[in-house]
This record gives sequence, structure tokens and C-alpha cells, in this order.
Amino acid sequence: MSTKSARQTSREATSPKSTLRGAGRGAARGGRPPAIFVGGAPGLDFLNSIATPVDIPVDWIDDGEGLLSWLAQAGLLPADALQRIRADARPAELDKVAAEGRRLREWFRGFVRQHAGRPLTAKDLTELEPLNRLLARDDSFTRIAPQPAGARAPLQLQTARRWQSPEALLLPIAQALAELVCTEDFAKLKACEGPVCTLYFLDRTRGAARRWCSMAICGNRAKQAAHRHRLKAQQG
Repeated sequence: MSTKSARQTSREATSPKSTLRGAGRGAARGGRPPAIFVGGAPGLDFLNSIATPVDIPVDWIDDGEGLLSWLAQAGLLPADALQRIRADARPAELDKVAAEGRRLREWFRGFVRQHAGRPLTAKDLTELEPLNRLLARDDSFTRIAPQPAGARAPLQLQTARRWQSPEALLLPIAQALAELVCTEDFAKLKACEGPVCTLYFLDRTRGAARRWCSMAICGNRAKQAAHRHRLKAQQG
């Protein structure tokens, strides 16, 4: 039942290129394609849990089973907790939590739209009160646990979560959003320039030159559109 910080999970996640390889192809559980992780931080990946990887919009948390699957793919839900919640919770309970998750996502999207592109200040805290109320519900705790094999010290202080109810599924998401707000520079936060794309990402490139969520999605679309425009102009 151990948990990691959302920031640590982000560092260990697969690269955007490999994560996007299956987007739009190969149905995952519930008929959804694999989720997209290009944000550079779990909090942004949560905003990106609704997107249009090919032609049809996909909401990866449109029901309770989708929420479980997305959390597992994001590395925010331990396997034992996933199995226990899936076995013990009623589908209607999970669907209700997923609906709360979608409301949380769209509330935070509004915050990101308003503040992307500039550093946050202490004055912005008042807008984050709904997130603080959710964080106050957390029942995580610390414990002493063995280190992985090969570590320098034999023991570590580990954060764990009890996962006592389906509502606890929102807590690692709240932690990811809070870590995004507190540890990332919103001046580097961008929306993809794709005309129909809704994805956000942190631009950590030299010179802040990144324009697309991914070359595998919108970058290639832009190249193809430019190529068609050139051909039309030549024929024209």
C-alpha cells in the first residue's frame, strides 16, 4: 500500500514518445486507447485525461472503471489497492467518484487557463481553497520500511495511504495537482498549439521552443497540413 509522491512518479513514468505510441490504437480496458502522458507532471497529465488522440474525443475517466485504469497507468494507484477497491466497491460508487474527478479536472483546468504562462503568487492561494479542502481529507501516514535491494541504508521512511473507501481515489490526484502548483513554474506551462488540441505541458526546452504536445500527435499533423498547403500553392 505504499505510495510515492506524484513528482517522483512523473520522473519514473515512460517517455512521451513511448506513452503516445498506442494512443488511438489498441483498446485498453473499457475500449479506451492507452492514456496519454505528455504533460511533464502528473497534475497536467490528469488535465490531459480527456483528449482527441486521433479523431474522436476520449475521456479516460468517464466512469469508475476508467478512473481506476487511468490511476493505474499513471502510477498513482498501487496494484494491491486497485485490486481491493475493484473487488469491494460497487460500480455506482466508483462512477460517482469518477464524476467528482471530472468536476475536479474541469475546475483545475479553469485555474490553469487563467494562470498559465506566468509565475504563481501568494495571492493565487485563495483560488485553490477547493483543492485544500480535498487535501484535508487525506489519511496518508508515514512508516519505516525496508529499502530496495542494493540501497545504501537498510531502512527508509515511507509514505502510505489506507485506501479505506472509493473516495480515496481522488487523494493522489489532489496531491499531484498540489505538487504542480507548489513545485513547478507556471511560466513554463503551455497549451499545445494544435488547432483542436486540448493538451497542456511544461516546456522545459532550451529557449522555451516547444510548441506541440508531441511530435507524434500534433507535430505530425502540423507538418502534414503544411505539406498539403505547399502542394496546393504549387498547383495553384
